[in-house]
Amino acid sequence: MSKSERDRRMAWWREAKFGMFIHWGLYSVPAGMWKGKLVSGLGEWIQFNARIPIEEYEKLARHFNPVKFDATEWVKVAKEAGMRYIVITAKHHDGFCMFHTELTDYNIVDATPFNRDPLKELSEACRKEGIKFGFYYSQLLDWHHPDGAGNDWDYDPNNKNFTRYLEDYVKPQLRELLTNYGSIAIVWFDIYSPTPEIARELKAWVHRFQPETIVSGRIDPGRRWDVGIGDYIELGDNEIPEKRVEYDWETPATINNTWGFKSYDHDWKSPGVIIQNLVDIVSKGGNYLLNVGPTADGEIPEPSVQILKKVGEWLKKNGESIYGAQASPVDTRPHDPYKYTSKPGKLYVHVLAWPWDGKIEMQGIKNDVERAYFLAGKNHEKLRFKQKGESILLHLGTKPLDPVDNVIVLEMADRKWP
Repeated sequence: MSKSERDRRMAWWREAKFGMFIHWGLYSVPAGMWKGKLVSGLGEWIQFNARIPIEEYEKLARHFNPVKFDATEWVKVAKEAGMRYIVITAKHHDGFCMFHTELTDYNIVDATPFNRDPLKELSEACRKEGIKFGFYYSQLLDWHHPDGAGNDWDYDPNNKNFTRYLEDYVKPQLRELLTNYGSIAIVWFDIYSPTPEIARELKAWVHRFQPETIVSGRIDPGRRWDVGIGDYIELGDNEIPEKRVEYDWETPATINNTWGFKSYDHDWKSPGVIIQNLVDIVSKGGNYLLNVGPTADGEIPEPSVQILKKVGEWLKKNGESIYGAQASPVDTRPHDPYKYTSKPGKLYVHVLAWPWDGKIEMQGIKNDVERAYFLAGKNHEKLRFKQKGESILLHLGTKPLDPVDNVIVLEMADRKWP
């Protein structure tokens, strides 16, 4: 693929910066508890962590009836939060399919009293609202399928045939997902593929049905800090790099401590932490894919909704410094009370800690600054500043406009900078 073609395919993703991850499945029914006991670890890993036999875990489907699910409302939450794309679990490691598939009855339409396809409804709601839609698919681990990886308590690993699983199950399901749900922006594979050859084969299979779909970096078994078989680097869960990364990359992250819903996980990140994480990620050239874990009733937990609403309020005023912004051309130190994002001719200074004297001095500004103002300020009134060499002293005033992040725009003499 040529650079120009790659740039064209990745353009919307580079512009979006902020997306919603949704982990939803049978694991939302036990919600972190099994037989009256708390199960440690991630909510969606409860079958693995408690070594629940398939015969017992399957029974959860009888109790999975998310009658409060409303695709329009979910998309509204994402849109009001300023998120530009949604990725939802079509099949997680437990093997339960959150879409209608002909390959198994172990799916939300055939195995539950709900008898609806939420992926169909969500994909349609996303299209109506102009939100890009994608799905997560566990291509390696499948604790329900006899040939999938991971389940050694119900199946003998020596009798598994991964090639059969790939050809007779994974590929046909991917074909269903890529032909029955309209335009798919992202296929988010997880963990890794067993070999680079299988990873390339799966990516080619995706593009056989939707050539414009981008594929997450976790398809690749070997790459870490550069783009290999996937279209972008997928960092570890909640991982933010220390420095700018030159390739396309994304951080998948949780709002609390888990992905799938756990009834007793109330360790919510504040809106301020999420805003500052978003700024940190964008300043280093990345995207932020922030997760919600809906309940078994089909609701996004209210704390998540309220947190995301406040993030969205900040983005309505300061989104220019995030959407389509490039990594900082100026290095900052970990203890600096500010971060930078940029666009041609502009440097956005994200002041994360208000100076006691209302002044802030920054280094490394290698271009002449013509004008400075608060992005969210009234009529973009000019701020006083003094520039000497690569140093600039800004006079901010005594009171911040925002309690979390005050964005100052530095307009450069060179409109093409950096």
